[in-house]
Amino acid sequence: MDIVVLVKQVPDTESLVQIAADGVSIKRDDIKWVMNPYDELAVEEALRIREAKGGSVTIVSVGAQKAQETVRTALAMGADKGLLVNDPKAEGSDALGTARILAAAVKSLPCDLV
Repeated sequence: MDIVVLVKQVPDTESLVQIAADGVSIKRDDIKWVMNPYDELAVEEALRIREAKGGSVTIVSVGAQKAQETVRTALAMGADKGLLVNDPKAEGSDALGTARILAAAVKSLPCDLV
């Protein structure tokens, strides 16, 4: 069974998150970034399913080059492949835009479960 897991890089819960000067975004300096804890659970479950049924686990994420750390974390957990969509046009995308980017990426991958 080929499984695709979508992951996102988020600020660590122990990081101090502050609003940036623009009043909309957050200050990104000195923030430790980690894989979303819920996404980490999804990776673990995908790995369990792969153990039971065979196949592969592919990680997909959208973000800047820094998000590659999160993809590598999933690979270190045991995922088989990782894909980072790093497009400057995607920067600042809202949830719908990001969902469309992820959907296009997943369509190009063989998978039985997302």
